Amino acid sequence: MSRSPLVRWADFRAVLFDLDGVLTPTAEVHMRAWAALFTDYFTTHDISPGYTDADYFAYVDGKPRYDGVRSMLASRGVTLPEGAPTDPPTAETVCGLGNRKNAELEREINENGVVAYPGSVALLDHLATLPIGLAVVSSSANAPAVLKAAGLAERFSVVVDGVVAREHELPGKPDPDTYAFAAKQLGTDDSHAVVVEDAVSGVQAGAAGDFGLVIGVDRGAGRQTLLDHGADLVVADLGELV
Repeated sequence: MSRSPLVRWADFRAVLFDLDGVLTPTAEVHMRAWAALFTDYFTTHDISPGYTDADYFAYVDGKPRYDGVRSMLASRGVTLPEGAPTDPPTAETVCGLGNRKNAELEREINENGVVAYPGSVALLDHLATLPIGLAVVSSSANAPAVLKAAGLAERFSVVVDGVVAREHELPGKPDPDTYAFAAKQLGTDDSHAVVVEDAVSGVQAGAAGDFGLVIGVDRGAGRQTLLDHGADLVVADLGELV
């Protein structure tokens, strides 16, 4: 039986975790990479108002990389050619800007490494004692590298990242498809799966599906905001669920 006063884990067959900001503090790395990209781009192209952290939560957080670029530019009335995923980081295209951000992200991860949240590790340790499947569902194409750097790769039998989503033509968050795909890979249906998310687009994805429970982790989006967009309960740290 679960020891948590908030969740009866024994009622579920799968737990589907977002990665950045849920298991690892790499959401902060993503925030810095996006800020570096758009601060420079907006300044260079005389686009106003300037980029702020509020823009990250409103337009970028939790979305596939190119969707985030497109959404952020649209907020300023800017449209760029789509380009292709093979575009160099210098290209003035949606994909080029997305690849520029990704290069900055990879540089910081390689230089500084990744340490998982202790409370998240405590929850993973607890869930490992239960007959419950675990998956990571991330919009990022860097998810496997982040999991490896954080020492978490062996804990998950299923990882649905941006690469898998493209291969299977799954729309990204806030659509529920990547989470539903992960639940199916773990041999269960949505109603017996828990979604764990820190982003508005992520809890929206959980709410859009038929998932048994949507847990929000407030790393900056705001408790009430997460509840308003589909979380069933919100915690400040996953250690609260052990």
